[in-house]
Amino acid sequence: MSKISLIDFDLYPPFEGFPKECIKFLKQLKQNNNREWFEKHKEEFELNAKTPMLSFIAALQPHFTQFAPEFDLNPKRSIFRIYRDIRFSSDKTPYKTHIAAHFVLRGMPKGFIGSGYYIQIEPREFFVGGGIYIPDGEQLKKIRKAIAARGEEFLSIVEDRRLIKRFGPFDWSKLQRVPKGYDENHPMAEWLKFKQFFVGVSLPESKCYNESLVDEVAGICDEAAPLVRFLNKSLV
Repeated sequence: MSKISLIDFDLYPPFEGFPKECIKFLKQLKQNNNREWFEKHKEEFELNAKTPMLSFIAALQPHFTQFAPEFDLNPKRSIFRIYRDIRFSSDKTPYKTHIAAHFVLRGMPKGFIGSGYYIQIEPREFFVGGGIYIPDGEQLKKIRKAIAARGEEFLSIVEDRRLIKRFGPFDWSKLQRVPKGYDENHPMAEWLKFKQFFVGVSLPESKCYNESLVDEVAGICDEAAPLVRFLNKSLV
C-alpha cells in the first residue's frame, strides 16, 4: 500500500456495521425527498450514512489487495454522491434513496464504464455485484471477440461450480440471434448473444448491522473476480 493510501485510510473510523440510523434516514428521505428536509437532516446523513459507507470501503481495501489489487478502493473516489442527476429525467426528486459505491481499475476516472464492482445499501437489502452491466457497442464487440477467441477460458469461469452456486442462473439480457459477424453454429453462439455480463447477490438488511459484512462482501467480490478480470482483459 502506498504512503498516500495509508494516510487516506487512517482518516476513517473502524467499520463496526452500519448503524440502524442509516436505514432509518434512508426511509425518511424516501418520504421527504426535497432539499429543505435534506438540509435540515444533512448532519444525520453525514454521520449515519455517508461516514459508515466510507469506513466500509476502507475496511474492504485490504481484502482487495489479496484478490484484486488492480482495483482502486479509495473511499472518497469510490462513493457515489447522494444527489441525483435530474437533467434528463422525468423524476425530479433531488436525492437517491440509497448509498452506493463503484470500484474501478486504478488510474481510471470515477464513473468509468468498464468491468468493476458495485455495492449499495438501502432499506431491506445490501447489494454487491461485479462485471459490466450496460456495455456500450464497442465494449460489446470486444467482449464478444474475446469470448469467441478464448471460449475455453471463458467457459472455465462461467461454468465454475462456485460461481454458479453463488450467482447463477445468469439471467442476462440477450439477442434472439447470433450477432452479425458470427456463424450461428459457432461453439460459443449462445454466449455471444448476451448484451450484459454482471453477477450479483442481495444480502438481507440484518447483515448490514454487523462488522462481519466486510468479510462476506469481500468473499463475494473474490468469487466474481475471474469474470471481472476476463472482461477487463477483453476491453484493453
